[in-house]
Amino acid sequence: MASEEELFASVDALLEEGPQLPSPAERARLREAAGITQARLAVALKTSTQTVKNYENGRSEPKSPRLEAYQRLLKGWAAKYPAHTSSAAPAPVVAPQPEGRETFTGSAAPEQAEVAAPVQAPAAMAAPGRPAHSVTLRRPAVKNAPAVDPRFPHGPLAVLDGDGSAYGAGGIVLDCPAATIPELVEWTLRESGLGAAKLNRYGKDSDPLIVLTAAAAVKLGLPERLEGHEQRRSLRLPEDHPVVKQVTKAKWQLTQRGFGPWARIYRKVQGRERQCVQLAILSWDALDERSWPGVSEMEPADIARVLGVYATRVITPRGSTAVSGLELMTALRPPTKAVRDEETGNWVSGYNAGSLGTEPMDPAPPEATPEHPVVVNSGWKGGFLNEEAYQWVRDVDTLSDEECTLPFAVGLDLNTAFLAAAARLVVGLSAPDHFHAPKFNPTIPGSWLADLSHIELDPRLPSPFTPDGSRPTGPAWYQTHTLAYAQELGHDVHPIEAYLRRETGAYLDPWHDRLKNAYVDTLADMGVTRDLDDRAFLAAMEQHKQNDPALAAVLSAIKATVKGGVGKLRERPQGKSYKEGETWPALARPTWRPDIRAAVISKARVNMHRKLNNMLKMTGLYPLAVLSDCVVYPSPGESPIDFLPYAASGKPQPGAFRLGPTPGLAKLEGVQSMLWAVDLMEKGLNPARHIKGGDAVMDEGE
Repeated sequence: MASEEELFASVDALLEEGPQLPSPAERARLREAAGITQARLAVALKTSTQTVKNYENGRSEPKSPRLEAYQRLLKGWAAKYPAHTSSAAPAPVVAPQPEGRETFTGSAAPEQAEVAAPVQAPAAMAAPGRPAHSVTLRRPAVKNAPAVDPRFPHGPLAVLDGDGSAYGAGGIVLDCPAATIPELVEWTLRESGLGAAKLNRYGKDSDPLIVLTAAAAVKLGLPERLEGHEQRRSLRLPEDHPVVKQVTKAKWQLTQRGFGPWARIYRKVQGRERQCVQLAILSWDALDERSWPGVSEMEPADIARVLGVYATRVITPRGSTAVSGLELMTALRPPTKAVRDEETGNWVSGYNAGSLGTEPMDPAPPEATPEHPVVVNSGWKGGFLNEEAYQWVRDVDTLSDEECTLPFAVGLDLNTAFLAAAARLVVGLSAPDHFHAPKFNPTIPGSWLADLSHIELDPRLPSPFTPDGSRPTGPAWYQTHTLAYAQELGHDVHPIEAYLRRETGAYLDPWHDRLKNAYVDTLADMGVTRDLDDRAFLAAMEQHKQNDPALAAVLSAIKATVKGGVGKLRERPQGKSYKEGETWPALARPTWRPDIRAAVISKARVNMHRKLNNMLKMTGLYPLAVLSDCVVYPSPGESPIDFLPYAASGKPQPGAFRLGPTPGLAKLEGVQSMLWAVDLMEKGLNPARHIKGGDAVMDEGE
């Protein structure tokens, strides 16, 4: 038997081991009970928000002296907010709980779970005939969390790491036993509980997305990097690669794009069940840095958070943000719906009113691109629509002495200008019809040939009729909004000919609404809310990206989805082997609609000019340059507040540029000296392109 001296020595050794911390889940519970955010705790501990997240999910532990400080804080919170304990069994609670951590075994979490300490459910809960796999679920507090679809209890996607941990949206972690790609596909469809409900009653559920880290890719037999092709977008595994053979042998199929950074693996639909899994390989550059800044370098759990927020607010990613933007249009306006055949009484597939239908549509020749078969085969020489975003620099000779003596050049950027233009935008749904000498009607979408060269405009403003802001030199093709604006400015419009569409509709309205909500809600989560006054808004915008890099990446992806989706409406042919007059894959899509793209850009440019005009009327100020949705003004101070128009009450004047977080309102893009701006203008360069600093480049998104 141990002596008293030995027992005391053993106990003293334990005491000397240093401070012990509660479990990661308990750390999170105590912080949330105290009403403290992870970011605020990070400031107190003199560390980063990500490090605090790691403390609370068990990825890392603090070291001295931070360890002692953290323990002291947790002890204080534990005294104030003790965990509730009871000898009686806790009452069952349904779906996402604000705190606690649960461990389940089986293909999905049960519908009801007890909120308690981590518990391993009995093996009997596993699906018959399948191995029992641990499924760890974290249930963080989520404000206004969407209801969980019982068919997809674990959300839309997961990020799979090399150790078999699959990190899902909302903090859940699944254990994936797959050792090959076919096994991964089977597990995803049968056991993961991943997927997302359709966005429209006539649409389809979103296929589950599995994102592979470099370690996971290598474990599943894929190369860590994919090399050997002149164009990144065309990279794919060769057909004789062992993984492609595995997929084929298991009777799965790949789309025509093959096994690339975004691979879709499927079997033909049997009955009503879709069998399709989307894969994204991070180390193959699936997430473009321009659209998803910094995401590929994040921890898997944080990648899952970024993609999960995007999937919940926009759509489960199906490729680049441009592809996702286009897919979102179709998901919200499905081309078909079930209709009853009057003769047989059977339900058949029919046209869904307001959609673009299932068949691709040839554009009118002036709406097409020069290489399009419609143009090449007809020998069209009548010119083309030139509805593009502004790229205009004011002539330095028009600058006044008063303007040159102002100290600053201030850039304003319109939030998602193309998205604002898509609101209540009526576009054509049917094929174009040709008309000679039609009477102009501003309510009919289409392309009009008209001569606007006689219209005199102030050279200190860009012309609203051309992308470079120059005065038209003769007859040209214009989209309806451009001619309607000429009429709004008081000029007669007499079209020579036109291609117009009889069936019309606000096709992009649901697309606009969903992306607007995604943009505004994400900004609000970053501390930029609609109720801020202009000074508070500018202050919040200065630091919103630093507050949460993950949400900053979501915001970037949402903006890229808007621009890329609009650009995809007129996707050009790819590859050096293409020859003019040949068709290309994008033309097979009903969503290849250059006329809709032209309508969005025309309306956005007109919106910009209208604001420029109103600014002139209210303030007497002329811009220095415009690039797409960015405009630069001379200013007496470094803030937009120094030159924007305000009423006597202090409220912003409607009609001009206004600050705010919603689409169409403005934010500060950058500030430079007036001398800097004039120097660029004299060199023929656009200050709006560089006002942000560095090599910031903005374009119209195609």
